Amino acid sequence: MNSLITRSTCPLSNTLDVIGDKWSLLIVRDLFIGRKTYSEMLGAPEKIATNILVSRLKKLIDMEIVDFHKVKGDAKTKHYYLTDKGIDLYPVMLEMSLWKRKHMSELETHPLGLELFEKIDRRGVSDLYQKVAAHQRSQREELLSH
Repeated sequence: MNSLITRSTCPLSNTLDVIGDKWSLLIVRDLFIGRKTYSEMLGAPEKIATNILVSRLKKLIDMEIVDFHKVKGDAKTKHYYLTDKGIDLYPVMLEMSLWKRKHMSELETHPLGLELFEKIDRRGVSDLYQKVAAHQRSQREELLSH
């Protein structure tokens, strides 16, 4: 991991130095919902600019949150995946989504967000995180075995 320049010794500030920009968590979200390639991430509804996507992917790789794999027979396409550090961001993202539901309920929620809320209401955050983490690790192992 590259040395990170931080603003302070505050744990929250340190975390924001890594994932607190406008795009990094959206890239992590994309990986959680199945977008695995640069092109798929570029097609996300938020319309990230190509230079920003490249920059944030490099930063997330440097910070060992994301990594990539090139599948044999396709030397051009990188398939990105979450490391364990990246998977561990899921509870943070869940809590942020729940905060939105509680405090910004007047805003429309994407169908995937509504599905997420239903799962949380049925299973709870902890159970959902365990299932999602296991699924991400399984997908990563399958990708790396090719």
